[in-house]
Parts: sequence; structure tokens; C-alpha cells
Amino acid sequence: MSHPRLVNGFMRCALVMGLAGPGMVLAQATPAVATLPDFTGIVQKNAPSVVHVEAKYTGRRPNGSGAMPMQGPNADQMEIFRRFFGMPMMPSPEEQAHTSLGSGFIISNDGYILTNNHVVDHADTVTVRLQDRRTLTAKVVGTDPTYDIALLKVDAGGNLPAVAVGDSRMLKPGQWVLAIGSPFGFDYTVTQGIVSAVGRNLGSQDQSDTPFIQTDVPINRGNSGGPLFNLQGQVVGINSQIYSDTGGYQGVAFSIPIDIAMNVVDQLKTKGYVTRGELGVMIRPVDEDVVKALKLDSAKGAIVVSVSPNSAAQKAGLQSGDIILAFDGHSIEQGADLPPLVAMTKPGTTVPVQVLRDGHSKTVEVTIGTMPRDNNARSAMGAAAAPSTGADALGLTVQNLDQATRSQLGLQSGGGVAIANVTGPVAAQAGLQPGDVVLMVNQKRVGSVDAFRAATASVKPGDTVLLLVRRGDSSNFIALTVPAEKNG
Repeated sequence: MSHPRLVNGFMRCALVMGLAGPGMVLAQATPAVATLPDFTGIVQKNAPSVVHVEAKYTGRRPNGSGAMPMQGPNADQMEIFRRFFGMPMMPSPEEQAHTSLGSGFIISNDGYILTNNHVVDHADTVTVRLQDRRTLTAKVVGTDPTYDIALLKVDAGGNLPAVAVGDSRMLKPGQWVLAIGSPFGFDYTVTQGIVSAVGRNLGSQDQSDTPFIQTDVPINRGNSGGPLFNLQGQVVGINSQIYSDTGGYQGVAFSIPIDIAMNVVDQLKTKGYVTRGELGVMIRPVDEDVVKALKLDSAKGAIVVSVSPNSAAQKAGLQSGDIILAFDGHSIEQGADLPPLVAMTKPGTTVPVQVLRDGHSKTVEVTIGTMPRDNNARSAMGAAAAPSTGADALGLTVQNLDQATRSQLGLQSGGGVAIANVTGPVAAQAGLQPGDVVLMVNQKRVGSVDAFRAATASVKPGDTVLLLVRRGDSSNFIALTVPAEKNG
């Protein structure tokens, strides 16, 4: 008895191979073989340009990394006493040394290296290890936290192997890409995959200016800052993030387009900081509800929710309710397309913006403004390289106390300012925290932000400032010494 499934399967196979029926001779088939890329040439050429990055820092970093906090019912009280009165306990996270590991790649023969800002953020020292096992001290030329990019420089006598820089704007979903880096400290690990999407917006407010490249290349901790190559062996992105609920690779990785990174490099080299364009509007996507309400033909564009006073948008006459369809010749398919285009536009440039208003399309000429600079950016050149002075040198910012808070703390009217943020290692290593109240600066009472700034205006590298600080019901004098030299 025949087996229908087997017979049918054989018949289908026979048709493909050339069998027409009983008595026919079996023909030799020429199967279509898909050619998979061979990455060995790309790896051999570019691996010497990839480096292992190691950053050492003291204290708790802004992203929350650092030693595990104390646990137990009396941990908070014991920690306060230890910091304020010097109890001999284990060092706090603010006093411990930590190491951050990542990857990077050489972009010029004279030693410039690109990596992620989060790899070297607040580092005291940065070293890179080359493929030939040389370890070199790296200088942080500058950083841009918004784009998560850091530019390093090493002195190796020149003639370092540099990567070839490609054009990330040419990437398309489905193309092969390759990563080289140091996941979990395993140097020169090679992984491959395809481009899953381009221009991906991750939905966070602080990263809306970055149109990420999404890939399925296996990326893990330690890959951060490493290069993403196309099949031509050109760098098209910087591996930066993964989407994961386990902390490990789950098939979704994100890279910063190399076009954005090289723009940052040019700005850090020439002026020491990065400027971005600003339009001055709050937008939202054009969803189906907007389409129905306004009787639109499609859900393309970004609808303007509000226009900031004295902004580029207001000066050009943009209005709430306008739907931005194109910016400087680039179609806005969805709301997330607009912020990266604006940010990459040089401030002062006049560009055409196509809007839909009251059912009619019109073009408005807008002179792009300047987005406020990131206060957490780091620079080692130009005016931005000057040592911090005044309140900035102490590594903290303060804010005024309202009357209700003063009453709750039992403070006199006009007494004290609250620490809003700890922004640098000087305050962090002293154990200061947001919420602490500064009552005096060098034995002078401060009752407002202006008074605090005046009292710290003359602070410079090498100075020691004595603060009277209150936390809860305890007060103590805390001495802050500003380093005489700051590692750039």
C-alpha cells in the first residue's frame, strides 16, 4: 500500500529535479544556492582598529552604577552617621573605586578614538588596549551625553590603523552588518546579523534626537562603543544599547549612526562642545483620531501642540495645530522623524518647513535656533576646557527652600538652600546628597541661591570650602577641596 504523503512529496521533488513521469530518466538538477557573506576579510582588515576601553572612576555615577548599598533596618541612619561623623565602617559607594569596560575604534592614524559617553562618564582615568596588547592612557577630548558619544585621544607615535567611515544614510533593512567588540571582556569578539530598521526612535525624551539603527547583531555588555560594519568594511554605526528584560542580548540592538557621530567629532575637535538645532515646538504623532477629527488623507506628519515663546518656530509664524509634513526637503512620515532632522541642522540655518494649516499646504521659512547645551558634557579644549570655578567647582547645584519646607525643618526664614543635584566628584566623595541643606559657606549664612552663588563665586581649583550641612536632625561641617588639576 502506498503512502500518499510520501508519494506526493516525491512527486513534488521529482518535478523540481526534472522527472516527468514513469519511465523518464532522472535529470541532473542545478540547485539555486544562496551565497552567504564571508566576513573574514572585513575582520582581518579592521580588528586592529578596534580597542578595549577601561575607565576607572571614584564614587557613584549619575546612572546609578556603583557598589551595592547597605541593607538592613538601620542602614540609612548608620550611613548618615558614618558620613557625617566618621564612623569606621565600609566605604560608601561615593568613596569606592569602580571600573567601566567597553569598546571603541580608531578613526584617524594620529590616535583619535570613538566610544560611548556612558563608558567613560565621570572617569578619573581612561586606558585603551590595542590588538597588539599595548595599553595606552587616553585623554577625553570631549563628550556629548545627548548622543552618547565620547572622543578619546591616545599618543602612540602616529600610524595607528584607522577604520574606513561609511554612510549610515545608505543603510536599508535586510542588509548584513558586523560588530567587533569586547562583550563580557572577551576581546575581539565578532558577531553578525542584519539591519532590522533604520531611524528608530526609542521613545525616551532625552534620546529623541537620535535616529538609531536597529539590528539583530548579538550585542552584550562590553560591546558598548564598538563599531558596526557594512559589507564594504566601513563603519556605519556605534553599538550603544540593547533592548532586554534580562540584561543580556534578546535579538534587539541599537547603534548610533556614524554620520551623527562624525558630526559630533568635528564639533568637539573645533570648538570643544556640540550644538544642535532647535525649532521650538512641542509635537505629537498624527494618529487615527487626528486623521478623523481633521478629515486628513493620511496619518503622515507631526502635529504642533504648542510653540515656545521667542523660538525659531514662533518667529517664523508656526502655530499650534499646524501639521509639519516636511522639513528642509525631508518628508516627515511620523512624528519621530522630525527631532533628529532639526537637531542635526546647524543653528542659524534657514530651512523650508512644509505645513498643513486649515486644510491647505504652505511652506514657511524658519531660521533654526540653538538648543541649550548639555551641562553634563565634558570637554578638554577651547573655552569649555577652562577649570570649573565658583559653585560648579564644588560639583553641586542648589535651589531655594519654600516656606513649608523651612517650617518642617525648623529653619528660620531665609536660612539655607537645598542641594538639588550632585553633579561632580568633589561633592559626591564628601557624601553630599540631593535634599541636604547648606546653611553656611565658609561661616557665612546663605539663604538663597543668589547668596550661595555669591559666597562660592571666588572658588577655584585648589581651594577648600567649608560648608555647614544639615541632613534630617543632624548638622556638621563638611570640607570640600577642589582638585588643583582636572583630568581631561
